[in-house]
Amino acid sequence: QVQLVESGGGLVQAGDSLRLSCVDSGRTFSRYAMAWFRQAPGKEREFVARIGQSGISTVYADSVKGRFFISRDNAKNTVYLQMNSLKPEDTAVYYCAAALYYSGSSVGGFGSWGQGTQVTVSS
Repeated sequence: QVQLVESGGGLVQAGDSLRLSCVDSGRTFSRYAMAWFRQAPGKEREFVARIGQSGISTVYADSVKGRFFISRDNAKNTVYLQMNSLKPEDTAVYYCAAALYYSGSSVGGFGSWGQGTQVTVSS
């Protein structure tokens, strides 16, 4: 079982960077593939990035490729999302999610979710 808590959101200007963190207070973090999703007002939740259990395999949405970087530290039960060159269209609530036996990027494939952290990018 995973219990996820995100942090690191805030209000920044376009071009700035932020690093989000998501800590799992459970005991089986290293067994889960982890991902970040985001949801802007009035829009559906969308995939941002995912990372495999070992941290070697990563996948990114085209909209963030080259600007966002996902990583994990299994010793600290933490997954990170480094966000660079932020744009106003990156404004959303960012959620981390965990999946045990799922290799895709759909919302429905992830069974555990954090409460979200707000990221607001001003122009």
